[in-house]
Amino acid sequence: MQVPDRKESPSQSASVSSPDQADAPLRAIAYSLDALIPGFYFWLGAIKIRLGGSLAENTYPGTIHSPVGIAVVLPGYRIYSTYQGSYDP
Repeated sequence: MQVPDRKESPSQSASVSSPDQADAPLRAIAYSLDALIPGFYFWLGAIKIRLGGSLAENTYPGTIHSPVGIAVVLPGYRIYSTYQGSYDP
């Protein structure tokens, strides 16, 4: 009896620890702030809270370079944030 080879599908071959998916919640916050999508955003180390906003696009390379921050984006492109850095990688 032969056992078929286990082949990984393309979706399984991408590991969660790849650079693009290393910190998806923080990338989603960075994307939402960068695109001025209304919502409430909070990050503190491993704790990341995003109320509103959007998931980051697969091609979005940005991130947040601060371990702690809070931000509110209101309709009409009003942003109030403790983060003043760049979203560039």
